[in-house]
Amino acid sequence: MNTDQKRYTGILLHPTSLSGGYGIGDLGPKAYEFVDFLKQANVRLWQVLPLGPTGYGNSPYASRSTFAGNELLLSLDMLSQEGLLEASELASPPPFPSDHVDYSMVDAWKMPLLKKAAKAFLKANKQTDEYVQFCTTNDFWLKDYAYFMVLYEHHQDARWFSVWKKEEGEHTKKVLDHLDKNYAHQLEIWKVLQYFFEKQWQALKTYANANDISLIGDIPIFVAADSVDTWSNIHLFKTDEHGHYKGVSGAPPDCFCATGQLWGNPVYDWDAMKKDNYQWWMQRIKTLLHQTDILRIDHFRGFESYWEVPYGDKTAEHGTWVKAPGSDFFKEVRKQLGELPILAEDLGFVTPEVEQLRDENNFPGMRICQFGFTRDHADWPNPYDTFLPHNYPYHCVAYTGTHDNDTVRGYFNSLAWNDKDRVMQYLNCTEKDVVWSMIRCIMASHAKYAIFPMQDVLDLDSKARMNTPSTCGPHNWAWRMEDTATTTAIAEKISNLIGYYGRSGKLAQDEELEHLMAQTKA
Repeated sequence: MNTDQKRYTGILLHPTSLSGGYGIGDLGPKAYEFVDFLKQANVRLWQVLPLGPTGYGNSPYASRSTFAGNELLLSLDMLSQEGLLEASELASPPPFPSDHVDYSMVDAWKMPLLKKAAKAFLKANKQTDEYVQFCTTNDFWLKDYAYFMVLYEHHQDARWFSVWKKEEGEHTKKVLDHLDKNYAHQLEIWKVLQYFFEKQWQALKTYANANDISLIGDIPIFVAADSVDTWSNIHLFKTDEHGHYKGVSGAPPDCFCATGQLWGNPVYDWDAMKKDNYQWWMQRIKTLLHQTDILRIDHFRGFESYWEVPYGDKTAEHGTWVKAPGSDFFKEVRKQLGELPILAEDLGFVTPEVEQLRDENNFPGMRICQFGFTRDHADWPNPYDTFLPHNYPYHCVAYTGTHDNDTVRGYFNSLAWNDKDRVMQYLNCTEKDVVWSMIRCIMASHAKYAIFPMQDVLDLDSKARMNTPSTCGPHNWAWRMEDTATTTAIAEKISNLIGYYGRSGKLAQDEELEHLMAQTKA
């Protein structure tokens, strides 16, 4: 191994999973304590999921807006410190569960307080130059988001493309003028809440960066059908002669699912996007790189070709592969934004064309250790499997699992005994030590980035699983860690492994990455 090739370690934890007494993790004191934990553990990367406001199902990958921040992540304590809420209002929160997020319960209690803080901000005439500048800089998405949310609440979260009145679903000047005239105060409240998010998130990011910790953000390739992105930019999506969605995204049938996966996200009209050199995408990438330091692109293979299913189909069986302008698109990204720190989620049905697109753009791909033990070979585990740590190249991001996997402990517990034995033989460990042995094995690999879900760092079982794909239940996206989880002993355990395997380089010392970040912020 070339010792000049610096290697790094990260932890995957969405802010909703932080501990705290208000029912959901937020951007307040516990987030700063987590940064302190990462620093103590000598970890240099904090990976989060998409930060947008979630809709039905609470998935961060089905946000109401790709540009806005999730208001439920706002810290009530910080708003109280600014004098926008009374301390007494936060003194007796409902008996929220501590191990998971009850989104309905949180929304019912927290959103009225957040709106009250926004009203106090407006009443105190605190619309400073900073606030005005925020609104001006983000005008390209902020006004539409405020319009959308006023209508969204008016229709009680009903889908804009199927339930709203026809004229309200068409994003016309008439509709927007009506909202400006009759709902000016409500519109301003939604803008203020986004201003709060910008302030709180940027303060947290500044604190993390000051402690040599970089943030990895996440950009889903598709947007939600029921989002302001589609409502205000319907011309960028494939529609029929009536203006209805023509096709939606998914995955083809395979050995795991005979009918395929029907995701339901509307697919892009790439020809329409190319007419203005993909400006919507350029704004999206630039905004998300303002929020984070590095971007992970979810479902990267969709930039080469994607599985398009006719709108209205109940399964993904009758979809087709449709070419996307990946090479042209990323050339335009470099032309407008420069070379960017991007990680490619290249999982799923990966073809040579997808690999070529990834490699020609110099994007690190992903390796999931759990996949290395998939039992589809007679000599399982297959010693040449690219998901096994001894085969990892330098230019990749290695994980025990992602937000879509079971925890390592849960995965291991689900195996038959013979299969468990083979996993333990490969990792050279006992059943008790299998999780940390897998972490150690990935740490020792050649992969530039080794990232571990916090659930695996805590050696938790399937009850802590973040998401089960193709399901929509109350346990998805809901896990939270307990208040006492981030102990000094765990930090030292991580730090020791980082030291053993030379993964202690500070990202600030990585000249290549530092240069890319500087370009992004220019």
